Amino acid sequence: MESLLIQRGRVIDPASGIDHEMDVLLRDGRVAAVAPPGKLRGQAAQTLNVRGAIVTPGLIDMHVHLREPGHTHKETIATGTAAAAAGGFTSVCAMPNTGRVNDSAEITRWKRAPERGALVNVFPIAAATVESGGEKLTNFAALKKAGAVAFSDDGRPILDDKLMRNALRTAARLNMTVVQHAEDTRVTVGCSMNYGPTSFRLGVHGMPNSAEYSIVERDIALARETKGHMHVAHISTREALEAVRRAKKAKLRVTAEVTPHHFTLIDENVGEFDTHYKMNPPLRSAADRDAMIEGILDGTIDAIATDHAPHAFHEKQVEFERAAFGITGLETALPIALTVLHRHFKLTLWRIVELLASNPAKIFSLTGRGTLAKGAHADITIFDPKKKWVFDASQSLSKSRNTPFDGWNFTGRAVMTIVGGKVVYEG
Repeated sequence: MESLLIQRGRVIDPASGIDHEMDVLLRDGRVAAVAPPGKLRGQAAQTLNVRGAIVTPGLIDMHVHLREPGHTHKETIATGTAAAAAGGFTSVCAMPNTGRVNDSAEITRWKRAPERGALVNVFPIAAATVESGGEKLTNFAALKKAGAVAFSDDGRPILDDKLMRNALRTAARLNMTVVQHAEDTRVTVGCSMNYGPTSFRLGVHGMPNSAEYSIVERDIALARETKGHMHVAHISTREALEAVRRAKKAKLRVTAEVTPHHFTLIDENVGEFDTHYKMNPPLRSAADRDAMIEGILDGTIDAIATDHAPHAFHEKQVEFERAAFGITGLETALPIALTVLHRHFKLTLWRIVELLASNPAKIFSLTGRGTLAKGAHADITIFDPKKKWVFDASQSLSKSRNTPFDGWNFTGRAVMTIVGGKVVYEG
């Protein structure tokens, strides 16, 4: 499709300061113009009237696990990005902990190759250390040149102070971000859920809040020292959030993301060992969940990311302590944000677009993304904030079904996803 005119939608683009009914003209894979209704009539080969819907820059998921190369029984880049498109995401940032760790330019380029069959943009996050082993930094410059947008060892957090200091310093020289899964794994060995009354009742070893916030506080101190950009992945505890809040007041380069499940669910939802509620970081207490919502409302939290973590059926249908950590999330993130944050907590749609599009683009310096400014990539999400529907996991486009949101009633969902000016999903 060489040109498309999207008419009569409510355009929300925080990066450009727009929140009005507007027409958007896409041409040759770029945004050609945004103008009041009727001004661009006759300038496109095809028109699309979306009156009543919201038109935004394409949503960006900063934290997904596409499992390829290696664990294709869980997910592939093709199936994961199909689920992303159905959820309204036009770009996803893929974590490096695949079957073969993404610690080289070769694997980074492989993940981005057209042969992978991606429906949306895939931006690899490369391993910060060789094989994510926590001993030697990877070649940050070569990885950036190959297309990496950030560095992280994700589920194998960098615990060595000197190594993390060097990672932040090296990334800063390249104007890149280090993403940290904040968990002191030395104290969480054998833990399967949050430490608290529910873990005590179930007789399950629990992860204390201190395992998260101690690493966040250490990393903030190193960010202050190195002037590097440290991004906290899937923040989940009120103490860690407060540390980020203090860092922002001190004008440090510290950002944070939260998942939909951490601002929606709590550890009590595990019930009687339901493995669909097992993830890492674990679901926390009601007080922690409420702190995440407060952090979204007051601006401390910068982004919503799914931590989409697909697993095969047999990897969840085992004893709770043996079950794999993680849930899928690409198709439910926007609906949860609209239902919980917008409808219940009255968070503005403007702020939701910031959390899901504008801010992720800024944090990872994705030029021409997260905005509808003239010349930007023609990545567009169109959603209906009033659409009532029920999520049926059996109809998911992901290869896996490990979600606690099966059967949930939502208000709001993506109705069309456009990547590079081409419609990749229409609901």
